[in-house]
Amino acid sequence: MRAGRRTVISAFLLSAALVVTGCSSSETGNPNAAGEAPKDSESAPKAKIVADPAPEAKEVEVLKPIKISVTEGTLTEATVTNPEGKKVEGEIAADKLSWTNTERLGYGKTYTYAAKAKGSDNKDVELKGSFTTMTPAKQVRATLNPVDNATVGVGMPVSVKFEAAPKDRAAAEKALKIETSPGKVEGSWAWLSATQVDWRPKEYWPAGTQVTVSANLYGVNYGNGYGRADVTSKFKIGKNQVWKVNTPDHNLKLYKDGAVAATYPSSNGKDADPNLNTPNGTVIVMAKEAVGDFSNPRYGYTNVKKKWAVRISNHGEFIHENEENRANIGKNNTSHGCVNLFEPDAKAVFDVAQIGDPVEVTGSKASFPTTSDVNDWLFSWDKWKSMSAIK
Repeated sequence: MRAGRRTVISAFLLSAALVVTGCSSSETGNPNAAGEAPKDSESAPKAKIVADPAPEAKEVEVLKPIKISVTEGTLTEATVTNPEGKKVEGEIAADKLSWTNTERLGYGKTYTYAAKAKGSDNKDVELKGSFTTMTPAKQVRATLNPVDNATVGVGMPVSVKFEAAPKDRAAAEKALKIETSPGKVEGSWAWLSATQVDWRPKEYWPAGTQVTVSANLYGVNYGNGYGRADVTSKFKIGKNQVWKVNTPDHNLKLYKDGAVAATYPSSNGKDADPNLNTPNGTVIVMAKEAVGDFSNPRYGYTNVKKKWAVRISNHGEFIHENEENRANIGKNNTSHGCVNLFEPDAKAVFDVAQIGDPVEVTGSKASFPTTSDVNDWLFSWDKWKSMSAIK
């Protein structure tokens, strides 16, 4: 029995050895035994090109950057063309891993892109596609003041007005930029109404400052429409001159560079009636008319024309000649809110005054309402900053 068991065990071991010997032989004959890639895998390029916006994308916002990028390789060519076949300006990054546009896109256009890359395996790949930008249901126009090449006074604000009120004021405000030279001038934007945002310096502008305003509003999403176009302006700050009226003194003074340069006798708004005061506050020279129409049926006078009219508010106040009130000029305040001057003095003021010159009024019972179109200097600096949409 013992001899028989040894025979069976020996036979089993011999059989197992033959099985092991057979597997080893088969492995040796396998062409993939050394870890070589299958033939199909060898032919697949490693590089991959990806585009954003993706092929066939619709309603792409015009400010969205176009980016074509590659992994496991480097870009050798990338172009985006508009519907007219013109290339969109852009550049390949220094590391040759991506391309981005430097030119903004147009509304409602289909753009086509094509890119090529060489992979780390030295194989070429390419990508082609197209996408379409959005056509806004509403495009909002904006205007800018001062205009190009204007020379304005040291109190002149920068004003951007929208034809429709932006829902997202912060988005609109972030697109606005003020540059000054020489040196930086501290200032802030403030929303004076739903459709108007102004920038003013903390203090009056330094004389001679060059100002560049960039309202890069094209394509900006206001939440209820999109910016129609950019608007820009370059203008200059003129002489430092400030007009001051302390109503009880019955005169108008011109300060140049902080010193009194001229004094003109005046008759100001009636002291006893706050509705007829020349109100307290800082306003600016808004416009000039050689002959102004001062008709006001409410107070019983029509077809009243006065020379050398300098508008200082839309509340109804002017600096102008009034020879009919000669007896009170320099002595009594008898006007309905305007600053009355002798004709020669009014002409001198008219000739010297710059649009944007500050006009500071003190001594009255009433103050200018902040409902006038140009009321920027009627707010304290802290209040002004709080009126910005960017916190």
